[in-house]
Amino acid sequence: MENKTIKIALDGPSGSGKSTLAKNLAKHYGFVYIDTGALYRTIGLFVSRKGIASDDAENIIALLPQIHIEMRLEDGGNAVYLDGVRIGEEIRTPLCSKYASDVSKIPAVRAFLLETQRSIARTNNVIMDGRDIGTVILPDAQVKIFVTASPEARAKRRFAELQQRGVETTYEDVLSEMQWRDANDSGREVAPLVPASDAIMFDNSGLDIVQTTQEAVKLINKVIGRC
Repeated sequence: MENKTIKIALDGPSGSGKSTLAKNLAKHYGFVYIDTGALYRTIGLFVSRKGIASDDAENIIALLPQIHIEMRLEDGGNAVYLDGVRIGEEIRTPLCSKYASDVSKIPAVRAFLLETQRSIARTNNVIMDGRDIGTVILPDAQVKIFVTASPEARAKRRFAELQQRGVETTYEDVLSEMQWRDANDSGREVAPLVPASDAIMFDNSGLDIVQTTQEAVKLINKVIGRC
């Protein structure tokens, strides 16, 4: 590779395991992990706390100057702060997922976060996951992987995660919300969830996270020549 920062873009639908995979890959390669979804979830959290509907674009745009988000690189990963307060599990609820999906359709919101994401990638080797990393955020990424799995497999994973976090929900509700989000993310006019033309398609329906990480490392090494 040339002497420049290495960018690895992971895209895919909700519940595909791309965030956990990104964290594992960042640790494996010693790269910085940027959780772009957490940024949109943080905006969604702010909007929901203000009592504004997730599809009220006009009032959401009016709120943007009040939103102060900082991403601090801590322990090789990322920590997101809203108004100086570190954000935790409150952005991982189904409600926040809906808000994140809706606010991410607003061009002004995407522009608001775009430079934050790109600036980190300019000065660090990064693993970045989201829904439009390879197509919009980092179109020059050396490696682009589109991670997917069946809706049922993804819902089971997300349901297990929520149970571990103590979030009360049902598998049926998680599956329904996931199917809604798939349709919403894929059909939106702004930065829809679609693979980049040069992305590597990776279906991990029958793999656990260890196997998923091992296979992803093989795919990446073929491109960047690392072992």
